[in-house]
Amino acid sequence: MKLSRMIAMAFAGATLSIGAAVQPVVAADNPYERGPAPSNSSIEASRGPYSVSSKTISSFAARGFGGGTIYYPNSTSDGTFGVVAISPGFTAAQSTISWLGPRIASQGFVVITIDTNSRFDQPGSRGTQLLAALDQTIADTTVRSRVDASRQAVMGHSMGGGGTLEAAKDRRSIEATIGLTPWNSDKTWPEVEAASLEIGAQNDSVAPVGSHAIPFYNSLTNAERRSYLELRGASHFAPNTSNTTIAKYSIAWLKRFVDDDQRYEQFITPGPSPSLSNGISDYRIR
Repeated sequence: MKLSRMIAMAFAGATLSIGAAVQPVVAADNPYERGPAPSNSSIEASRGPYSVSSKTISSFAARGFGGGTIYYPNSTSDGTFGVVAISPGFTAAQSTISWLGPRIASQGFVVITIDTNSRFDQPGSRGTQLLAALDQTIADTTVRSRVDASRQAVMGHSMGGGGTLEAAKDRRSIEATIGLTPWNSDKTWPEVEAASLEIGAQNDSVAPVGSHAIPFYNSLTNAERRSYLELRGASHFAPNTSNTTIAKYSIAWLKRFVDDDQRYEQFITPGPSPSLSNGISDYRIR
């Protein structure tokens, strides 16, 4: 287990016990902290504090996945950034999750959204392709000077969300996973050590939360942290269009566990109270 993860786990426990008093000390000592102090408005905004550029990886240039787009902060003055790979779901193209690329990158990450080798690839294959995309991004001549290869995360929709758990099982150094209405035939994930957020949809008929996202959450017994958020009244395809709730809690999760940034703990612990007004029907964290 990486030192940064061990430190994060120790401070997570301290935060749960003594609250905000510990946070300024952690923030001041954290070499991975990027950007100004967060607020609800800052992580709900369509763009964060960093301006972003992009680079296309063609299917011919991609090694081990179907091509993609790298989004990266233009800044070179703030040090390196964590790297995030994002997969679409079954039969879907990169375009269905491309909105997440610039939105997350603008908060201080290097992000690659991918096409898969085949639109019919299963979660295991999507997990392997997410890892291949991380590796190619880390080595890419345009962005490698901006990437901290020790801080990696994966996200995905549907079978891509199931693929995030496959990736973290195969690469134990992954810091965080985020499954967006995730689907996988394997329901138990004790092998995963990465902090894992599962975002389900209340009205999902493709990957019903009772047989996918919630069992995944319950089985993540060895994860650094685990959380389940349910989108009220939403369908399986909620992650395919810009969604403030998905973006807000994904950014907070990545900041907290890829950047070890305690300033974002406020958004995940105790987390949102489900209500009609915030569009959340369930929230759990352990």
